[in-house]
Amino acid sequence: MLLRHFVKDRRGNVASMFALAVIPVIGLVGAAVDYSRANAIRSSLQAAIDATALAMAKLAPTLTQAQLQEKTTAYFNALFNQPGAKNIVVTPAYTTSGGTQLTLTASGTMSTSFMGLVGYPQLAIGSTSTVKWGMNRLRVALALDNTGSMASSGKMTALKSATKSLLSQLQAAATTNGDVYVSIIPFSRDVNAGDLGSSSSDWVRFTATGTSTDAWDDNNGNCSNVMFAGWYQSNAACTNAGGTWKPKNRNTWNGCIMDRDQNYDVTNTAPSTLTPATLFPAQEYDACPVPMMGLTYDWSKLNGLVDKMTPDGNTNQAIGLAWAWQSLTAAPFTVPAKDANYVYSDVVILMSDGLNTQNRWTTDQTTIDNRQKTMCDNVKAAGITLYTIHVNTDGDPTSSVLQYCASGSDKFFTVTSSGQISTAFTQIGNNLSKLRISK
Repeated sequence: MLLRHFVKDRRGNVASMFALAVIPVIGLVGAAVDYSRANAIRSSLQAAIDATALAMAKLAPTLTQAQLQEKTTAYFNALFNQPGAKNIVVTPAYTTSGGTQLTLTASGTMSTSFMGLVGYPQLAIGSTSTVKWGMNRLRVALALDNTGSMASSGKMTALKSATKSLLSQLQAAATTNGDVYVSIIPFSRDVNAGDLGSSSSDWVRFTATGTSTDAWDDNNGNCSNVMFAGWYQSNAACTNAGGTWKPKNRNTWNGCIMDRDQNYDVTNTAPSTLTPATLFPAQEYDACPVPMMGLTYDWSKLNGLVDKMTPDGNTNQAIGLAWAWQSLTAAPFTVPAKDANYVYSDVVILMSDGLNTQNRWTTDQTTIDNRQKTMCDNVKAAGITLYTIHVNTDGDPTSSVLQYCASGSDKFFTVTSSGQISTAFTQIGNNLSKLRISK
């Protein structure tokens, strides 16, 4: 009878049911704690392996697999500090098939605190990180304002620093020589041919075409056979006074180049002696900037040119843009051949601190801007991406022509202090860099 009553008795069943249920509840809570720890370790692991992949990417092409393994492990171990992680192994895989890439795989375990009670003493943890360079190569032309106004507010100093930082970014984005080429075109009213041309170069024109009166031969010489000959400083003035004009030796030319004849001033037509208007006219401009440099990956020389830049002269953005375009595409520059196995991005970065003030023909800003807009249309139609930067430290109106010329609103930058030049260049450098993390 007592046994029968005990079996039928329902009192105290809650306590027994709770005792049975508490085991899986504790197991679930413990699993949550263990998984939370595992996720924290995985996050730390991912950050460390991403940083290691970026650091090793530049070294990978020059290392053997054994060397790469050694350096990767050492770098990773210096970054990753999670005592709960056990037996972490990092394996690098470098390949150039289908575009250069480095993949790092990390794997290991974590000892559990609660799940071991239900038969799971450890959890597997791991992650991968891949640094890729696609089949895209870069050609970048920098058209940099070297006019007199760049001497104020520390702008030239800031420009030099920003340009060097950009060059470092572009150099870092290159896996091998030729992945990134850069040209630099310092400009004022004119540009300087430098080593690109000499008085004997067939692409330089010293004589007049059509009705032009601004040829080098006609404005650099000596007048004779007339009273007060020294007063007459041009062929036209000398001959009108009854004198005889003798041009100077062209070897005295300082390398300065002015705008081409219209409408070649807004195109990238290669110069040809068969069409004199396509040649680039020499000028003896006393505020000639430092010489241009064509496409190269000699980063030391590029930085050396930046160091030599000095501010002087009036502003002619169009001639800087014209030669930047020319440096990417046509003679008189020697443009490196493009490999059919790669996709190329051609980019011009045009930076100026003011409004246009003078070109070959006029000092009227609107006229100069309109010619420049026509050229910008042609540059963009040629498939070239155009970034523009207006350094506006003097409270001028925002440059409408630079806004118009940019390939999109996200490619136009206006900065109001010299210190912001570096920020703009860095943003552009980030956009241009093809090095990226993919998980």
